[in-house]
Amino acid sequence: MTFFKFIFSLIYLSFFMGLFSPLHAQSYPNKPVRLVVGFATGGGTDVLSRIIAKKLSETWSQPLIVENRPGADGAIGTELVAKSAPDGYTLVMITNAHTISPFQRTLAYDPVKDFIPVILVASTPNLLLVHPSVPANNVTELIALARSKPNALSYGSSGSGTSPALSMELLKTITNTQIVEVPYKGSTPAVLDLLGGHIQIMFGAISTVKQHVESGKLRAIAITSPKRWNSFPGLPTVNETIPGFEAASWYGLLAPAGTPPAIIAKLQSDIAAALETPEIRSFIIGEGFEVIGNKPDEFAKIIQRDMQKWGNLIKSLKPTTTSAK
Repeated sequence: MTFFKFIFSLIYLSFFMGLFSPLHAQSYPNKPVRLVVGFATGGGTDVLSRIIAKKLSETWSQPLIVENRPGADGAIGTELVAKSAPDGYTLVMITNAHTISPFQRTLAYDPVKDFIPVILVASTPNLLLVHPSVPANNVTELIALARSKPNALSYGSSGSGTSPALSMELLKTITNTQIVEVPYKGSTPAVLDLLGGHIQIMFGAISTVKQHVESGKLRAIAITSPKRWNSFPGLPTVNETIPGFEAASWYGLLAPAGTPPAIIAKLQSDIAAALETPEIRSFIIGEGFEVIGNKPDEFAKIIQRDMQKWGNLIKSLKPTTTSAK
């Protein structure tokens, strides 16, 4: 009899837990939610996080608080979330640096196993920028200048494991040029130094540099999209000079592994709905992003694809492995 009572208890517990997850999601969130950004304020990751946080705070009647934890190409903030409780109250906005870092440094977390993809929010190509003092108006002239003065030019990156940085490393490899990298904890400080002429070149997300290009403070000489971009119709693509060259930055949310599926579903649904509102959509497009808003399984496939793509590139470049500090 005791055995049957035990089996009945297991069945009852399983049934109860099956009901609990959806019911728990219905009350979620009932306290503030933290959205960690692994980069400095003002960059594309931060801008997207804050516009989404504002909308969801209104929808939920609970604050979605953006917390910047810059460093190690986003790995410092991401590690914090990996070690957080899987209850939906601590999330991270990542970039495709998340798929690059495992091949460049030793991480204190597994970029796949320790997270659940929620939604890919947006993507944007990078602009190839130069300070106005640089005597190069296109990719061909920049390559010629770099070859004539090895290591005389320097470029800024938002971290050595980010798409903009690897875009430059790919450009250097293909064109056999020597340009010195100056890494920063985010795109904003890199842009500030480019504006000041302390560095001469960088790849930057449209959202971060558009205003400076339009004001003439920086000069864009190419874009990394496969075809010309609507925001800059007269700007040539890099692949018009270097066939096959393509790179973009994307931004998406992850939750710690073990977060209940019902909460993941609610997060994805609420964020996707926010992205479809006219004010959010027009703002994101106006900042130079392409709105995406896909499903968790689709986002997971993109993460896997980019890990293979960038992993193969990094192995061919043979970079030095560092710790996530």
